[in-house]
Amino acid sequence: MRPRLALIPGEPAGIGPELVVHAAQHAWVAELVVFGDPAILQRAASALGLPLHLHRRGEQPRDARSLECIAIPHPVDVVFGTPEPANAASVIATLTRAAQACLEGEVDGMVTGPVHKAAINAGGIPYTGTTGLLAAHAGCEVVMMLANPAMRVALQTVHLPLREVADRITPDALARTLRIVEAALRNQFGIAAPTIAVLGLNPHAGEDGHLGREELDIIIPTLERLRLDGLQLVGPLPADTAFLPDKLCAFDAVLAMYHDQGLPVLKHADFANAVNLTLGLPYPRVAVDHGTALDLAGTCKADPSSLFAAIRCCTQLATHRLRT
Repeated sequence: MRPRLALIPGEPAGIGPELVVHAAQHAWVAELVVFGDPAILQRAASALGLPLHLHRRGEQPRDARSLECIAIPHPVDVVFGTPEPANAASVIATLTRAAQACLEGEVDGMVTGPVHKAAINAGGIPYTGTTGLLAAHAGCEVVMMLANPAMRVALQTVHLPLREVADRITPDALARTLRIVEAALRNQFGIAAPTIAVLGLNPHAGEDGHLGREELDIIIPTLERLRLDGLQLVGPLPADTAFLPDKLCAFDAVLAMYHDQGLPVLKHADFANAVNLTLGLPYPRVAVDHGTALDLAGTCKADPSSLFAAIRCCTQLATHRLRT
């Protein structure tokens, strides 16, 4: 039951290749398969002064820490810290080829490093994020969740201006998100009867309509309808007290209405071990919870903690999936 996980470095000019090299120094429960450019990975290893042994599928690994590599070369060499838009297509290819491998059963999940959105768009490829890319590739609706050892926080809306958030919180959208989160907690995390805390949109969860009517008109009726279908939902809760430890321990996940309502709390609690999950895909996908850190690329100062946490999390999800 040893799962195979696709490992994608992400932006080749960022810290992603260095993080992969750090991961190669450890013997993991899962078998890691790197989708990327071997030359750039070897250059990162040289910069770090660490060994990196790569082998092709079917070749005998040099040792237990040798990584299988699906070679996807980047057409233009890169300088640490300087993204090259001409590599946009190959960066996207590392993601889509790994995603296809997941769908075809060649690997059991994927762990992704940070991608530079501006460089991909400058390369002529419309790109809003890996979450949307993978959802479109698999043809399914997804939900973003961030997690660390302290909590799991899913998002009703993600990267939206605050002016647009309330308009996106509709009964259908909220119900869809909660069903995806509840199914993922059961099927991927193995929680038989998950409890989800739902935050209100407004201060004090609207205070009976005096601070906004979204709770009365949308959130409460939707939660009541879903409870009739068997979902265990608590709320809507005021966001300023929902994360208190004595309350948080009763929930398997929290649904925040917008990005900065829930994520600052999660990242304050344990940023180094935070990971980003895409719920709703037909396979586990876990990403690091940080950006490309172009200013750190090549300096040997990048912290691999989030990547290590992502590998451990994806291993657990993929192992559970193989066993059920």
